[in-house]
Amino acid sequence: MKRKLTMAVTVIAAAGLLFGAAQAQQKSTISIGTGGTGGVYYPLGGGLANVLTKSIPGLQATAEVTGGSVDNLKLIGAGRSEVGFSMVDAALDAEKGQDKFKGAPVPVRTLMVLYPNQMHVVTIEGTGIEKMADLKGKRVSTGSGGSATEVMAFRVIEAAGLDRDKDMRRERLGVAESVNALKDRKIDAFFWVGGLPTAAVTDLGATPGVKIKLIDHGDTAKKMNEKYGNLYASSTIKAGTYPGQTTDNVNTVVWNILVSNANMSDEMAYNIVKTIIDKQADLVAVHGEAKNFSVANQVRDYSPIPWHPGAVKYFKEKGGAKL
Repeated sequence: MKRKLTMAVTVIAAAGLLFGAAQAQQKSTISIGTGGTGGVYYPLGGGLANVLTKSIPGLQATAEVTGGSVDNLKLIGAGRSEVGFSMVDAALDAEKGQDKFKGAPVPVRTLMVLYPNQMHVVTIEGTGIEKMADLKGKRVSTGSGGSATEVMAFRVIEAAGLDRDKDMRRERLGVAESVNALKDRKIDAFFWVGGLPTAAVTDLGATPGVKIKLIDHGDTAKKMNEKYGNLYASSTIKAGTYPGQTTDNVNTVVWNILVSNANMSDEMAYNIVKTIIDKQADLVAVHGEAKNFSVANQVRDYSPIPWHPGAVKYFKEKGGAKL
């Protein structure tokens, strides 16, 4: 009897181990490419990883710090990330295999239109910069390498009639590093494209003895669209968005999208976008830009990147999308 009981326990334990191994094999993991810690992609990516892990059975999602859109797209192309945040202009370059993706197109797919990304041209009083032309001869950060900030900054500079190499001394810093460099007077201005408000820019505006200034450049949208397609628009960062910002800033915007590789399963794509819509309130609690995560904003004109069929299936079921 004792021997039979021992054997029974052994069999049950072995079965449990096999079941656990099977469960472990069934668990999926995905990496979400975000951006630098001072921007908006990173906190939103962390919030997204959390809700996906909690809401989709058998899924473990993690948010990764990256250089931004360009890095995220390259990681997706290399199979090192499954999901990433990106600006539409960078994603279009990746899909076409041009500019920073020359000769290496990425089979990128749109999962969802997220929120408009606001281009900030930031300086402070005392630099002598009042308008875009005043950047000539100045020390300017155009964004970190591997970021879509750099892509769009170059296009804004070009549309403003400036030469990015000859007319300024360029640095390649992320937004947090740019803020610190500006505080220390190591640079005179920086470009940053992100959601409102961006934590690092808020920090700059709240710094004692510093008066923040945002430089108008909304008139560059028309010229950028003439050369790069209808991707950009003029917009306004309202006075008071940042501490010490006393006037409206007329700027340029481009949409942010969530992207994946074309090889993502339809089921996974469907579940990701469904979870984002279902758990929107949880994401808004992480950052206010998540209020734009709506079915109504799923418009093909907002993202010329091919859409993932799994995402299209979900949004068509929900109605209101224009896909």
